[in-house]
Amino acid sequence: MQTSESTIGIVGAGIGGLVAAIALRRAGHDVVVFEQAKQFARVGADINLTPNAVRALDGLGVGDAARVTAARPSHRISRTYDSGEETSRLEMADSAEQRYGAPQLTIHRADLLAALADMFPAERVALGKRAETIAADDNGVTLSFSDGTSARVGALIGADGIHSGVRTAMFGAESPRFTGIVAYRAVVPAERVAGVPNLGAFTKWWGPNPQSQIVTFPLNRGKDIFIFATTPQDTWHLESWTAPGSVDELREQYVAYHPEARALLDACDTVLKTALYERDPMPAWAQGRMALLGDAAHPMLPFMAQGAGMAIEDAVVLSRHLDGVAMASIPAALQAYQTARIERASQVQLGSRGNNWLREGGNADWVYAYDAWAVPLGVPAQGAVAAATA
Repeated sequence: MQTSESTIGIVGAGIGGLVAAIALRRAGHDVVVFEQAKQFARVGADINLTPNAVRALDGLGVGDAARVTAARPSHRISRTYDSGEETSRLEMADSAEQRYGAPQLTIHRADLLAALADMFPAERVALGKRAETIAADDNGVTLSFSDGTSARVGALIGADGIHSGVRTAMFGAESPRFTGIVAYRAVVPAERVAGVPNLGAFTKWWGPNPQSQIVTFPLNRGKDIFIFATTPQDTWHLESWTAPGSVDELREQYVAYHPEARALLDACDTVLKTALYERDPMPAWAQGRMALLGDAAHPMLPFMAQGAGMAIEDAVVLSRHLDGVAMASIPAALQAYQTARIERASQVQLGSRGNNWLREGGNADWVYAYDAWAVPLGVPAQGAVAAATA
């Protein structure tokens, strides 16, 4: 694949990487994406796209495609794990669209990736490219891959996840930290749990500690229900999208939960299990001609459901900072991108760790009303740090 010092390279063809690729190409840049997987596969979790993320996708022209298979949760509901008491309820769907300019969508990650891939030239995605070394100088970045090939680009964006090789090349090796929490994921047909209320809502059952919860939301236009449950556990350290777990173990972990929550678990035939890892907020994301976005910059626990949303926001704001920018000015533009994004993403990262957001009401505007297409360039996002734990 032909590249040059006028090319912007992106490592990682996940959600953040593809959004950045589409947006940067629309901003007039030659873009190539390097992905270590040899082919796109239908793996990964179902994800929650809140209005801030959907509005950003709409600005790219991909929102309509995402809506084809997505569900639109009617509400965001918080309930106490044992009593079932409802402690907060936010209207979503049409109400969110009127308030924020976009609805909430819940969708399988693979469906969103497919919609994004359709908007970027397949010939500019290099599959099977695992970067072994990354070396930057004043004029560009050279990548050497495990297949013996190499590429030279004028700037490089690391969208390669929590184990980012670009991050390591920029700031040195540092391992993610196991949180002591595992997550279970399952999907059940909605008809199998038809007697359970609020199936059309995003519902969070708050457990007896910040690490224990059950989250459910509709998928596939409401035909299925996604179940995401977390609990403290020190004996399982495997981080995997596809590792099977035990349905019996899943049910045992939540035996103290309300019957309506347990009814959803009783409907599960199979479950996947993964350990959750995190990093602390970073003081910097940009260095010379390289910068990070998404989980490469700010991997976070899923308790605010903003992992994909923050990556999408990063990518859009990055593209706006690089719109019309000559390659010689890329380092300054990447620093301005960092200034615009690092405070907000760090707030969400810490808020996700604390896991108290919207537990008992509160205002979601500081998250949901953010418009990645309109925020000022090179200016930190407005919003009180305290909002992240409110």
